[in-house]
Amino acid sequence: MKAQNIILVIGIGLAGTALGYFWGNRTPETVPESTMEMAMETEGTQVLYWRAPMDPTEMYDEPGQSLMGMTLVPVYAAEEVNQGSRVAINPVVAQNMGIRYSTAVRTDLFRSIRTVGEVMVDEERVYQVNARISGWIEKLHVSFDGAPVKKGDPLLEIYSPELVSTQEEFLLALGHLDDLLALEGSLGLDAARRMVKASRNRMENWDIPTETIDHIQHSRQVQRTVLLRSPATGVVLEKHAIEGAFVTKGKDLYRIADLRTVWIHASFYDFELPWISEGQRAQVELSYLPGKLIEGEVSYVYPFLREKARDIHVRIIVPNADLEMKPGMYANVALAGKTLPNVVAVPSEAIIRSGERTLVFVARGEGEFEPREVKLGAIGGPDNDLVHIISGLEAGDRVVTSAQFLIDSESRLQEAIQKMRAPQSQEDTMNIMESESDSAMPSGEMDHSEMDHSQMEIKSALLDSTVVEHDHD
Repeated sequence: MKAQNIILVIGIGLAGTALGYFWGNRTPETVPESTMEMAMETEGTQVLYWRAPMDPTEMYDEPGQSLMGMTLVPVYAAEEVNQGSRVAINPVVAQNMGIRYSTAVRTDLFRSIRTVGEVMVDEERVYQVNARISGWIEKLHVSFDGAPVKKGDPLLEIYSPELVSTQEEFLLALGHLDDLLALEGSLGLDAARRMVKASRNRMENWDIPTETIDHIQHSRQVQRTVLLRSPATGVVLEKHAIEGAFVTKGKDLYRIADLRTVWIHASFYDFELPWISEGQRAQVELSYLPGKLIEGEVSYVYPFLREKARDIHVRIIVPNADLEMKPGMYANVALAGKTLPNVVAVPSEAIIRSGERTLVFVARGEGEFEPREVKLGAIGGPDNDLVHIISGLEAGDRVVTSAQFLIDSESRLQEAIQKMRAPQSQEDTMNIMESESDSAMPSGEMDHSEMDHSQMEIKSALLDSTVVEHDHD
């Protein structure tokens, strides 16, 4: 009984050894009939190539076995994924990826721009009061910065010996003219009139008010001091006059600004410049007056870029009748940019920027997506979430707005496979791999496990180089 068991065990071992030898020495061209029948029974399709089940980049033009000893799988024309530049994803997988869609629309695109501006004095409403004659300040009527003044209000009284001498000359010329007028037919009448006019013009050139000169002419009395008045309504920004001080010709005494209109210098980035133009309306809000919007108007866009801040100044004119806006304050500025009429726009989240190219994925239906290169324009919309598409899309195209980076990765993989898909016979592939392996190391110095590992490294390097080439393109 024991001998029979021993013989049975030996027989099973010999049978297993024979079966292993037969399987190991089977030629690569040996293919199960079921696979061939499966390929032949598919009606209306054509086998494009054969690929390894575990490696989609290992492809052949005839059936057989892969380098790992697995049966090759046929790929039919109906199953071809990379049709041109399209990418196909199983609808169930697409749903699990959370793909969302949007439609390219034709609309009037505008942009709302918000920024911060600084309240400044209207430079066109600034007035400088200075001394046109040397003398001493006898009395100040406006003695501090920030004092409000109206046009014609007295500012100061100045005593000038030169002005007194000119008044005396003026009175002498008037007296001489009166004497000549009393003598009928006098020959020096015209010369006397020219002398009176010269003295009067000299005082007018010193900015002596006309009413002051008329008062001297009628009263025939010299005024010791002359009163200087404000040339405009506003606020004293700077006061350089001191009572009792001696001032020389040309010295600045007061700087007055009319603050009933102010400027706001707002800063904008250079890419926002296409949305800004002179004459646009702007809304201004002050931090200490929340909810109150003040209307203004863009009056000037400065023609240079500030190098340090890398921004552009825009001047906005704002009425300030109540003097609520003080120079030096900061204000929030909202500007409704000009409108781009009748343009194609898509959500900004649909755009894939890869540096050299800008892409969107267009849904073609039944799980197919087409990468489309587009040319972008300005960014706008109510929430600045729309992008103007200059070329590459038409109104009505359905685009992907989420998970497009996963689709892009799938597209890159399929494109790499397409580049490597040059079907070749198994014999050629084996010869290439064996020749590369032989050139790297003599066969006597590497066992079969090391050879298989070397072949896999070479093949992996070929795949990596193809993907890198695709990225470079």
